[in-house]
Amino acid sequence: MPEPTPYDAPPYDVLPAPVWREREAAHAARVDAATAGHRERRRDGRRHPVEDFLFTYYPHSPAKLRRWHPGPGVLLAGAAGDERPTWRFHRVVGDGVVLDVDSFLAARQGTVRFVRELVTRTLVRPATLGCFGLHEWAMAYRLTPEQQRHADWPLRLGADGTDAVVEAHQISCSHFDAYRFFTPQALSRNAIRPTRERQVELEQPGCLHAGMDLYKWAFKLSPAVPSDLVADCFDLAREIRELDMRAAPYDLIELGYEPVRIETREGKAAYVAAQRGFAVRGNALRRRLVDVLDDLLAQGDAARGDVELEQRQDAAGDSGAGHLADAPRTEPQVERLGVRVGVQP
Repeated sequence: MPEPTPYDAPPYDVLPAPVWREREAAHAARVDAATAGHRERRRDGRRHPVEDFLFTYYPHSPAKLRRWHPGPGVLLAGAAGDERPTWRFHRVVGDGVVLDVDSFLAARQGTVRFVRELVTRTLVRPATLGCFGLHEWAMAYRLTPEQQRHADWPLRLGADGTDAVVEAHQISCSHFDAYRFFTPQALSRNAIRPTRERQVELEQPGCLHAGMDLYKWAFKLSPAVPSDLVADCFDLAREIRELDMRAAPYDLIELGYEPVRIETREGKAAYVAAQRGFAVRGNALRRRLVDVLDDLLAQGDAARGDVELEQRQDAAGDSGAGHLADAPRTEPQVERLGVRVGVQP
């Protein structure tokens, strides 16, 4: 367990125990409701091609999603006596617990900067619409029923009809993590050649998989990303996954999913309208995520600046110029070392 430290720099937004415990409980209830179906199916050994995807494709369990974090710069008063001090990237400050920004950035700064660049560059690009979800069709192209990724569910148009839809369209998938699941026969039909190395270059807000991946980037940077943002990304990803599979070649009517028939003009229009809405909502989450990462990096830079200043002052003290610890504290220093209490929601 990290050693307790006094209420020291930088200043923290202090949440009283009743406030943060209420938020923690509300988050747990929200996640429990959203994951109840998945958890029940997992106990019974059943699978769901839509609802289970966010837990089988992304390595983040319901239990991890349920854990509440306020993000950087927030001190949870009275939390020093519970289990939080044992969690990675946390430290005790007085009777409270905060995110240890220094240790988090020491371990994750590369990921933080990559995600920030990816999300920022995605934000400034216009949404490219009109792919019509053909990536799912390309994953089924020229496969036998037994070879299909969702072999438990029939193809709406059969194998030949599915292949005909692929062959009648120009596929333009820009997302590597969709493209890499194309069948070998479908790869050459894509107008773009996405690679992992080109991800930052190609990501755009109209892509359904880029929208779902906001959940991935948010939870990968937990506990630095506040849990309300992670949960909002999860909710968007669930809705996107539903459209993804409604527009796919599979017949899921038995599960209550009316197909978006992208092989028709009406289906294409419905898909583009939903895609446009997800792009707008995804960009709102991207802005929130960038704000969090900027704040996180700024706190890390400030902490490093304080250390460098103290090192210079130590060196000056060693040469006879005096030492900060020996000097009386001025009022600005007291303010810098203080805390902000009772921050409102």
